[in-house]
Amino acid sequence: MSLPLEGLSAVVTGAGRGLGRAEAIELARLGARVVVNDLGQAGRDGSGEASAAPAEAVAAEIRAAGGEAVAHLGDVADFEQARQLISLAVKRFGRLDVLINNAGILRDRMVFSMSEEEWDAVIRVHLKGHFNTTRFAAAHWRDRSKAAGGPVYGRIVNTSSEAFLAGSAGQPNYAAAKGAIVGLTTSTASALGKYGVTANAICPRARTRMTEDVFAGFEVPEEGRLDPLAPEHVSPLVGYLASPSAAAVTGQLFVVHGGIVAVMERPRVAARFDTAKDVFTYEELDGLLTPHYADRPAGETFAAGEVLGLRHGG
Repeated sequence: MSLPLEGLSAVVTGAGRGLGRAEAIELARLGARVVVNDLGQAGRDGSGEASAAPAEAVAAEIRAAGGEAVAHLGDVADFEQARQLISLAVKRFGRLDVLINNAGILRDRMVFSMSEEEWDAVIRVHLKGHFNTTRFAAAHWRDRSKAAGGPVYGRIVNTSSEAFLAGSAGQPNYAAAKGAIVGLTTSTASALGKYGVTANAICPRARTRMTEDVFAGFEVPEEGRLDPLAPEHVSPLVGYLASPSAAAVTGQLFVVHGGIVAVMERPRVAARFDTAKDVFTYEELDGLLTPHYADRPAGETFAAGEVLGLRHGG
């Protein structure tokens, strides 16, 4: 019996640790040949011995399990290095089929305390990093489609966050970048559909090196039980979205963690007001909008804070 991703090649960014590592290993388990990207460099382990760069270690782990993988140590937020990453997949495996955008950093601060550098760094790695790899993967698939005279195989899975959905107060840079990634995803899905390419986004909740402070208050399960915040709860959905079975799934947003997958509904028009004349006046808007919001629950905004309460079995 063939594996669902057998014969396909994939790029996973930020795959040296945490979510990206789990995703790269899952794609390889499902049969994909993987380019493992991470900016991390080689260092020394706790014993003082030299250690491989995280991406190289994950690629070696995949190969040791019988899979095929190569490491790439470039910065996806750098336009030229992102080009080289996509080119590596094509040169090594003959083509690119799957792109998983995961690389990211945190620089948490309240909006009134945030520095320009903290804002720019997060927007650069998350949003520009997603765009850079998508831009070169999309060009690859468009060219292949034109050469083939029809649709080709292409899958993009982008990484958004519940911080965007819930309006995380201490993460204005991160929430903004993750919201923009959803916009990038839906735009990409619309642009590339005719070439056979799907694009989806996930909002994962996982305990990783990047989020260890965020989830410090969450209980760690007793030994022998899988942590509800383990990245391994997220990677199967990524594997599914990368597979042929998900051909009809595109432009979607999922929340995933600890045994649940929630499909988020698109925004809908909650209320509509038409002017009685040719153009609204302040007085007319005051008469319409003020009573409308007076009847709404206090504190209700466009943010969906209730998503943070999702739990397996709850």
